[in-house]
Amino acid sequence: MRASARPRFWFTLVALWFGALFWLSSQSHLHPPGPEFINKDKFLHTGYFALGGACLFIGLRLQKPAMGLLAASLITVAFCSAVGAFDEWHQSFVPNRTGNDPHDWLADTRGGIVGAMAGHGVLRFLPPRGSC
Repeated sequence: MRASARPRFWFTLVALWFGALFWLSSQSHLHPPGPEFINKDKFLHTGYFALGGACLFIGLRLQKPAMGLLAASLITVAFCSAVGAFDEWHQSFVPNRTGNDPHDWLADTRGGIVGAMAGHGVLRFLPPRGSC
């Protein structure tokens, strides 16, 4: 069985994603590369949390194939929302960073929604569980 068909692979990616998020949130001066535009940080929050949300959604669906799409989606969105709230709280203690931004938290939650949808799409291309 391919690693990508195993739930543990996806849950490990979620753990690495969370570790990277914590490290990034601990940086006092963080200026992402690329062009500047209005609400750039909200797009970055949504994209980053969509990545973590997709990995979680896929892991959940592979671990419990009988779990419905709605249940896996709600767990994914709740997880991303909770992690986003923790991330905002954590940033409030980092010098030169502002935390507790409700708009960032909403972008994180939106990322969970996008991630669940993306994860559902990715699952279509993974081999069925138990196949080689």
